[in-house]
Amino acid sequence: MRTSPGMTIIGSGFAGLCMAIKLKEAGYHDFVILEKAAELGGTWRDNTYPGCACDVPSHMYSFSFELNPGWSRMFSPQEEIRDYLRACAEKYGLGPHLRFGTEVVSLEYDDAARAWRVGTADGEAFTTNAVVSGAGALHLPSFPEIAGRERFRGPAFHSAGWDHSVDLTGKRVAVIGTGASAVQFVPEIARRAAHLTVYQRTAPWIQPKPDFAFPERARRLLALPGAARTLRNAIYWTLETRALGFTVDPRLMKAHEALALRHLERQVPDPGLRARLTPDYTIGCKRILLSDDYYPALTRENVEVVTDAITEIREGSIVDAAGRETAADVIVYGTGFKVVDALNDQRITGRNGRKIQDAWQDGVEAYHGVTVAGFPNLFFLLGPNTGLGHNSVVFMIESQVRYVIGCLRLLSRTGARALDVRPEAQRAFNDRLQRRLSALVWNEGGCRSWYLDSRGVNRTVWPGFTFEYWARTRKVDPGAYRLIR
Repeated sequence: MRTSPGMTIIGSGFAGLCMAIKLKEAGYHDFVILEKAAELGGTWRDNTYPGCACDVPSHMYSFSFELNPGWSRMFSPQEEIRDYLRACAEKYGLGPHLRFGTEVVSLEYDDAARAWRVGTADGEAFTTNAVVSGAGALHLPSFPEIAGRERFRGPAFHSAGWDHSVDLTGKRVAVIGTGASAVQFVPEIARRAAHLTVYQRTAPWIQPKPDFAFPERARRLLALPGAARTLRNAIYWTLETRALGFTVDPRLMKAHEALALRHLERQVPDPGLRARLTPDYTIGCKRILLSDDYYPALTRENVEVVTDAITEIREGSIVDAAGRETAADVIVYGTGFKVVDALNDQRITGRNGRKIQDAWQDGVEAYHGVTVAGFPNLFFLLGPNTGLGHNSVVFMIESQVRYVIGCLRLLSRTGARALDVRPEAQRAFNDRLQRRLSALVWNEGGCRSWYLDSRGVNRTVWPGFTFEYWARTRKVDPGAYRLIR
């Protein structure tokens, strides 16, 4: 085992790169960024399905310190966001800190050395003073448990691992799932497939997508001093108003529901199909999607929407609960990600040999979503209850990165080796958070979503305005931590 960097960052998406940039800005240069893939980009590297794009306006879904007046559209496509991240890494000189093809498989805290032992998939191990997990939650594809799934003989893949070698032209394609990714790629498939069958378990709420291209003249104007910042601020506060129904009173979601229903009625003239596409739960308890071409795709003659549950997958077909067997040449899974499991399944051992699963036996939680009692100098970015349903998670990432820098400065001021959040501080924070969540839209009417864990507790979403989170993480409370010297 060799002693290596002072800090280790896991992941090179928005979170990992933001942490690295701000470390350098604060004068911390002894760090590495470990990336399991061969290039950076996180979810914007992995998701290359047709139609992949951001569903948050690009001028907000970017770093506040690195505005891009040259976005081609209000909601930019995947390639453009990936290239933006590459440009940020180059501009801020992150190349020497990046180690590609290095997957972290274990983290173990050494009580005697007051340091973390990092184990990688290739057998390498090294020690580091602190670890920042920027791996995020949307990187473990979720597949449904359907009898016979492994028997299917044709191409079958998840949207997060799109097989571009498969030509869907003229094929009979089955899409399982109607979440955020499917809403983007279904219209693309529908134009090429001979027949497309969309298996819908739960109808999503969909609102119009105010997307448009920025003409060259607009981009020149946005390049003027202060222009891009002004647009970003306007987008931020517009998106924050959407939080009223999420964070104050679910009844305030009625306006959002009316907008979505009008959108559905305008785009789907057939009352039978419209009824199948009408959600039966309060808007907002699942992710609200944006699309102008998903509903029209479902009205095409070569597209069928099936709302009966799938009971079996056979060698070349899918059988539903109504007993219908539908032939399929290709299956595409648009079934999302293992969000809570992405945290809970990690091999992390903290002080006194305590495993992260033991710390989270009653549910995944952290203090401000960043630190966990018993795991000194381990920081999570986009950790428990810091996801959003109304604004840009990049804003949350920047708030968390600033908080981590504050923790490091506390160590520097006190001469301590590590800091560990006090269990009582973590408990008080999460008790308040869950009390607030229990009265909000995510727990309305028995709604089930990937926001909730197996016990029906929301471990994913922040229950307030983003400026609230910004204010609460602006300064580190030394009293919330035990300093290890």
